[in-house]
Amino acid sequence: MMKVLLVGAGGFIGSVLRYVIGGLVQSAFPASTFPYGTLAVNVTGCFGIGLISQIAEAHGALGPAARTFLVVGLLGGYTTFSAFGNETLNLLRDGQRLSAGMNLGGHLVLALCAVWFGRLAAQLVWR
Repeated sequence: MMKVLLVGAGGFIGSVLRYVIGGLVQSAFPASTFPYGTLAVNVTGCFGIGLISQIAEAHGALGPAARTFLVVGLLGGYTTFSAFGNETLNLLRDGQRLSAGMNLGGHLVLALCAVWFGRLAAQLVWR
């Protein structure tokens, strides 16, 4: 139950940070339709998970509870793109190039297709 609370608390903070940071970055480009806010959140989330993972793995500086709160909760609420980046890098580091490529291709292609099919489903339902 403690892990669930840690994930929930971290997720709440991460989601609020995503909203605030994404909004602040996007408001810096008022005339643009490019999603700079989302890009900033995804890039900073990937930096954060890289930083935390290296500290935890190389130095053992974070216990399981801290890792659960920070990685699964906070960064999971902030952006799941960071988990995707970390898992892909771990596969490459472990010499699993085919799995890393499948992870890259699967996430990009399937996610874009899922968005398209979701939009199609909504159009069919709400004509």
